[in-house]
Amino acid sequence: MIHRRTMLAALPAVALAGTTHAQEPWPQRPIRIIVGFAAGGATDITTRTLAPKLQSLLGQSIIVDNRPGAGGNLATELVVRAQPDGYTLLMGTIGALAINPTLYGNLTFDPQADLTPIAMAGDILNILVVPTDRPWRNVADLIAAARAQPDTLTYGSSGIGGAGHLAGALLDQEARIRTIHVPYRGGGPLMTDLISGKIDFAFSTAPTALPQIEGGKLRALAVPTARRSAITGALPAVSETLPGFEVANWYALLGPKALPPAITARLNAAMQETLRDPEMVAHLARHGTEPRPGPPEELARFIRQETEKWAPIVRATGANPN
Repeated sequence: MIHRRTMLAALPAVALAGTTHAQEPWPQRPIRIIVGFAAGGATDITTRTLAPKLQSLLGQSIIVDNRPGAGGNLATELVVRAQPDGYTLLMGTIGALAINPTLYGNLTFDPQADLTPIAMAGDILNILVVPTDRPWRNVADLIAAARAQPDTLTYGSSGIGGAGHLAGALLDQEARIRTIHVPYRGGGPLMTDLISGKIDFAFSTAPTALPQIEGGKLRALAVPTARRSAITGALPAVSETLPGFEVANWYALLGPKALPPAITARLNAAMQETLRDPEMVAHLARHGTEPRPGPPEELARFIRQETEKWAPIVRATGANPN
């Protein structure tokens, strides 16, 4: 029989062992970044672009895990349910984090309450593009065609609730036209059908659209920004035809709720160094992405502001997940 005094004497050692385990250096194994869209889209491309630098800084492999579905909701919920140990992260989008809470009435999670903000990744330019066999040369041409053929023209998006979906719905509302939304499981599958002419237009992300524009497979009409973009040169803004038209797009890194502050700080520091690296900045710029390094607190405020900003717009467009 073990004497009570012997048991009590062992307690400090047990406590010390537990403390040592809790303070083991992180990370000790590969880190998964969940992407809510199929491979080949802008979220996937951006994450895979950042991964090698993050991998070098953190000393562990970064695995990009594509989990498409429900406009990023499936991936978001997977991370919400994950252990807060720093080994399962989310590359979140404006759709999943700021639009879907209004768009979907049955979410089982709250992105603001159930995730830990780590760092903004960047702003991603969207471009209004059409197949080259279509006759439209500008936004006015596209609107005129849609008015002449109500409920006929189709536009694709990388998923319900994303910036591409909302931009199409906003175009319908502002131009007083009726087009048909065709959602895909990511920018890659969308691009395949757009190039082949199976759909009529899309507000596609620059990383997926620019190579096709430069290759002569797509025609760029405009950008859905407040002003013209330096990346696309003389390409006009949609707002020049429809005053006030603007739809932003952005990505951010988050973890599960209750992610330890030390791990959050380590990840944020790695993201800041990655996004300030001159070669990375230049590479992202070539793909239509502007890095936005900043602290976790700034990202938390930004997500809250974006959710409040887009809620009435989502309701006004009548966009829905059906």
